[in-house]
Amino acid sequence: MVRDLTPERAEELFRGGCNCAQAVLLAFADRTGAEQTFLENIAKPMGGGMGRLRLTCGAVSGGAMALGLLFPEETKSGIYALVQKLAARFAERNGSVICADLLSGAHLKADTSPAAEARTPEYYKKRPCAELVRDAAMIVEELLEENGR
Repeated sequence: MVRDLTPERAEELFRGGCNCAQAVLLAFADRTGAEQTFLENIAKPMGGGMGRLRLTCGAVSGGAMALGLLFPEETKSGIYALVQKLAARFAERNGSVICADLLSGAHLKADTSPAAEARTPEYYKKRPCAELVRDAAMIVEELLEENGR
């Protein structure tokens, strides 16, 4: 089996300026059939734990959106079950699905100002987000594989 590069693509997108939700969702863009600009726009508000409110991690939200597009035939209950598996695995690996908890675990203040931070080398050094988007994309890949996709 050829190793999938989607988790690396998600990290690359994040390091290239996408927010966490965009990075995960866009890593699956080629498999969703959706137009890239549409995906960028639909995921934009979910960064920083939804509008920098530091709620559910944007990487998890992006993964949930990807699952919705990758499993269009699923019922609401079926997609909810997949999202719950995503969230449970993410929390097991990272300690939480809550953005504020993930940042405080990295000894960062969970700033809820609506102003996005500048993407500088220091920004990427101090934040766990690149690894988190990689992990969320990896979990989506696992769920795809487990479901014969």
